[in-house]
Amino acid sequence: MIEVVKAGLETCVQDFPGRYGFWEQGFPPSGPFDMWSFRLANLAVGNASEAAGLEIQFLGPTLRFESEAAIALTGAAMAPTLDGTPLPQWESVRVPAGAALETGFARTGARAYLAVAGGIETAPVLGSRSTFHMAGVGGMEGHALKEGQRLPLGAGDGTAGLRVRADCRPPIPEGKAWEIEVVAGPNDDWIDEAGRRTFLESDWTLQARSNRTGYRLSGPEWSFAARATEKGPEHGEHPSNILDHGYPVGAVNLCGQTPIILVNDGPSAGGFINPYTVPSAAFWKLAQSKPNDTYRFRLVTVQEAQAERRRIDALCAASSLEAAGS
Repeated sequence: MIEVVKAGLETCVQDFPGRYGFWEQGFPPSGPFDMWSFRLANLAVGNASEAAGLEIQFLGPTLRFESEAAIALTGAAMAPTLDGTPLPQWESVRVPAGAALETGFARTGARAYLAVAGGIETAPVLGSRSTFHMAGVGGMEGHALKEGQRLPLGAGDGTAGLRVRADCRPPIPEGKAWEIEVVAGPNDDWIDEAGRRTFLESDWTLQARSNRTGYRLSGPEWSFAARATEKGPEHGEHPSNILDHGYPVGAVNLCGQTPIILVNDGPSAGGFINPYTVPSAAFWKLAQSKPNDTYRFRLVTVQEAQAERRRIDALCAASSLEAAGS
């Protein structure tokens, strides 16, 4: 067991890839927002990449280990300490029984990922341990960790002394500007050429009113194609309205003049257009950005997005590990 001494800010249990196949019942995929960092943490301790671990957002928890364990912390730099001694990130470390892991504010990036050998063994719901906060399913009682809870662990001694090679980690920048890839569609033909240029050539600011459901952006106004302004009444009054249809994960959902990127816990359908979609290979950038960071979007083809996802998947392998200190 792991005792939650301090809960941190919305620390939750997630597994990879999450809860797929249940959107028609109202359950999104959930899972780790930065699946690149998450899988590398699991690999470092000898877990399968899908084992459940913790996603730690902005301000980390304090956790006490009831028994010896191998752990690895990846993702955002959170100045972790073990019984007051600085703990290296991106490598597996042996934690003695009774030791306390303390994580602070995210200094670079926004989300860190903690893997423990054997994985976290909360009860699966619909085939996944991932937490879906809005429905209260998965994880620890369906919500973020609370002080006093005890996390059950699976059996496994794991490995210690392994480090993720620097060239195999997500290159989380120290600044506040991000280039985010998008593919066109499914409703890019509802935006005119001027609107497409505005989206791709402008800076967009991430609002504080953002979470694992949607990332709200502030920026210039959009302009619309004739099919959006001269449509039938069944599509709704505003040019951004459309007959209810399915939303892809990563959709840039245009609600009036406010684009909202629908992420891991987002809705599956609705009545707004989605001119662009952020591919899964760019989700680690969304996960590691903070409110008031700026985005500049870059258009890529579906084939380019798929190639980048394959590249990241290939890095989530044992070949990305080396002996710590080497």
